[in-house]
Amino acid sequence: MIKKCLFPAAGYGTRFLPATKAMPKEMLPVLTKPLIQYGVEEAMEAGCDVMAIITGRGKRAITDHFDISYELEHQIQGSSKEEMLSEIRNILDKCTFTYTRQNEMKGLGDAIYKGNVLVGFANPFAVILADDLCYNSDGPGVLKQMVDLYSKYKCCIVATMEVPHDEVHKYGVIEGREIEDGVFMVDNMVEKPKTEDAPSNLAVIGRYILTPDIFDVIKETKPGKNGELQITDALCEQAKKGMVIAYKFKGKRFDCGSVDGFVEATNFFYQLERQ
Repeated sequence: MIKKCLFPAAGYGTRFLPATKAMPKEMLPVLTKPLIQYGVEEAMEAGCDVMAIITGRGKRAITDHFDISYELEHQIQGSSKEEMLSEIRNILDKCTFTYTRQNEMKGLGDAIYKGNVLVGFANPFAVILADDLCYNSDGPGVLKQMVDLYSKYKCCIVATMEVPHDEVHKYGVIEGREIEDGVFMVDNMVEKPKTEDAPSNLAVIGRYILTPDIFDVIKETKPGKNGELQITDALCEQAKKGMVIAYKFKGKRFDCGSVDGFVEATNFFYQLERQ
């Protein structure tokens, strides 16, 4: 039902300078795999086979990664290292990759709007922010959980998690009514509220399922904080029509857009690999 996944990947990754001066933050490796590949594999598990990536200047490494490297493959052919490329070969065999650029950093809403040329206006699509690395040891990945939920509600869905109240200012936060275990009908969304103004401690993380009418809503949405076009503001308009569900997902999320979260993810997957 949902075949396309959009990856906004045009940001500068300034929190990882100087490493990201010449390398996209989405290509930072957790162990031996870049962040964006974890996201692509999660999207594949959820049934997506078209990966639509919003890039920017200095992001050529992403397109090169999801492509064949004839010279490298020739060099390692027949060696024990050949197996190390099996995962990326599987991705290339099963997926199509499309790209467009976000020329100016005008917020996540703008990046998603730029993606309309890749995902079209006819069908719902998924969005993954590679900065948020998610893992579920007890069942399907976060996006697969959301796709299954979409088959029931047929509306926009945002992934949420509980965060400490003193950290709500870092996130978009929802206000809503629980309609089944872990599922909320969203009444309002606030982008990075002050602690005292936050309607809840349920924070939106980088997993979305969006219906194509979101593009019309984004087009009419005015820029918010810092002059950026926030997807939270557009979804808030959708919520007024009863068209947004928040899902408290099962699994772990690592904020790999921060150094602390990136190190935590690296340690976690290292220990997981040793088991």
